[in-house]
Amino acid sequence: MNKCIWLAAGLMSVGLLLPAVSNAQGGTSVSNPMDNSVTRTDSVRAGEKIDEAVMRQTLGDPKEEAAYQAFHKAPMQDADKKIKLGDAFLVKYPGDRYSAAVYEELCHTYYEKKDLASFYTFSDKGLALFPDDVHLLALSGWVIPRAFTPNEPDANTKLDKAESQARHALDVLSKKEKPANFTDEQFAQFKTGEAAVAHSGLGLIHFRREHYDESAKELQIAIASEANPDPTDLFILGADFENMNRFKEAADAFNRCAQIPGGMQDRCKQYATNAMKQAAEAK
Repeated sequence: MNKCIWLAAGLMSVGLLLPAVSNAQGGTSVSNPMDNSVTRTDSVRAGEKIDEAVMRQTLGDPKEEAAYQAFHKAPMQDADKKIKLGDAFLVKYPGDRYSAAVYEELCHTYYEKKDLASFYTFSDKGLALFPDDVHLLALSGWVIPRAFTPNEPDANTKLDKAESQARHALDVLSKKEKPANFTDEQFAQFKTGEAAVAHSGLGLIHFRREHYDESAKELQIAIASEANPDPTDLFILGADFENMNRFKEAADAFNRCAQIPGGMQDRCKQYATNAMKQAAEAK
């Protein structure tokens, strides 16, 4: 049986925001993105704390600050209210530098709402205004390959776009100087975290193209900097190793995935067991 087929079946069974994979890529509906939520990553949590610190230090216009804080503090559970407040902010302050943070948070909101069309719309709008926004670049490069289906229109073009965005994020990070209101620790967290998201995106892009060695290299970079790595990264890393007949390494990746509570846990345990059997048979 083609390895990619059982991997595809596993992904669909746990309800990830990740379509069927590799040679078995067929397409699936978006379901329960909270099981694969970008807001759960260490990098995003660190970035949100830094954004909040910067806003407290640099927002000068009291009306603008009040409008931003009303939007920012609106709970994600009330997505419609949050979106309405974000839209109002962007109408009033369309080109303001703080608008970049609003675009970022709106994109997160649409992602959690499973509204990918609006996610792409606002990501594109934000990047048109702020083409070097590292967070939007890395985030878009992360989401596109997870929401990818190979039989959709311009599928390969979308992967090309995601790769360009992720690589541009890494390029901007490599040249970025520390802002005066960042501590050295905050800046290191910011760079490491955003780079992890970009490398995660590149890992999924290479996996979609069946470039398993390149995918594994990118995902290993991504998870190395995360105390609590994305289980999808670990699952796909295991799939990469499976496709390269590196079964012991595949089992290790699946076992790490199996330690993370959530919808993938049981499936990862099963795949770890299968990979260990294959490793023993290969001796």
